[in-house]
Amino acid sequence: MATNEESSMIISTEPDSTVPLDNNRVTAETVTGSSDILNVALLVEIQKLHSELIATTEESRKKQEEMLQKLESKTENKIETIKKEMSKKLQSLEALTSEVLKSNDDSEKSNVNVCQNTTIVTKKSEKSFKLEHVFENVEELEENKTIFSGKEDIYNAKWCLYLKRECGHLGLYVRCDPNAPAETCSIRTKIEFKVLNRNQDVVIRTWECCYQRTEGWGFPSFLEWEDMKKWYLVDGNLRVEAIVTIIETTGLGKKKTRKFDESQNDVSDVILVVRDAKFYVLKMFLASQSSVFKALLLGSFSESTQSEVTLNGIDPDDFHYFLEVLYGESAIDDTTVEGVVLLADMYDAPTAIRRCEEFLLKESKKTSEKKLKIATRYNLEELKEKCL
Repeated sequence: MATNEESSMIISTEPDSTVPLDNNRVTAETVTGSSDILNVALLVEIQKLHSELIATTEESRKKQEEMLQKLESKTENKIETIKKEMSKKLQSLEALTSEVLKSNDDSEKSNVNVCQNTTIVTKKSEKSFKLEHVFENVEELEENKTIFSGKEDIYNAKWCLYLKRECGHLGLYVRCDPNAPAETCSIRTKIEFKVLNRNQDVVIRTWECCYQRTEGWGFPSFLEWEDMKKWYLVDGNLRVEAIVTIIETTGLGKKKTRKFDESQNDVSDVILVVRDAKFYVLKMFLASQSSVFKALLLGSFSESTQSEVTLNGIDPDDFHYFLEVLYGESAIDDTTVEGVVLLADMYDAPTAIRRCEEFLLKESKKTSEKKLKIATRYNLEELKEKCL
């Protein structure tokens, strides 16, 4: 019985061990084949995705390039537009600047503005000048004594500064001595007096007066004497200035050669009014001699249609001599040259300016210092070179 049981056990186990081996072999081969198929399919899918990715990347790159090209084109167009706008603005600015400079140049040339049938003269056309002097050893000046500066021949009169010690004060004056006084001679002025110290501190007082003969006008008590010594003396010397503006003159000047009164009415077409004097003249002739008169009498100003034109701020005697020069008369001498050249410059009359410069170069007895001042003020280059 035991033997049979063992045999039975052997018989029963052999089939079990054989059958699973065969089955296992078949299963392994099957699994290996399926894996290869999956790998191939996966590779195909990966390749497909790779191709799609490359295609997508290429398309994206092309779109980016197109966008960059469009952006560059827009930027270039915008820059070009800005350049054109800037160029137009610059051209406009240059044109405006040119007009302003031309306007300023014309204004400086004429020194006159036309308004409401009158001419308003600029400061350059005023008959003004400065007297200045350093008085030495002032502290030694005795009571009621006077110190004079040197005389200067200006606008048909001799002028000087002088000091006087009186009643414990410093008196300060301007003296005027007309070159050719007449019975009705008068010079109305405004004078600005200045006393300066080493620190450029200044005392200023202004006085209006009318000289009717050789005399001095000013302040008898300009400063207290002791204050002047303490605050304004520099090494015993005193620096004084006076700016003189001539407002009006009468009875001065040389004899007039040519008439411009009513006797010239039949050969004139406009009347120029200077203060109380009337000058009968021809528009075309004055326009040919002066750019200012050309604009005033023949231009678009209202004066061009009027029979009388008022000229303000100038002296009638000076204007008479100025007209004589324009009409060819020998009106220039040392007593008239400053008034004539002032008006010649003011009205931009080159012929009159040239004749004044020729007189100062060849005939005038004025000092070189005085000639240089005139040359500098009115840009007389040849005279300036000779004086220097």
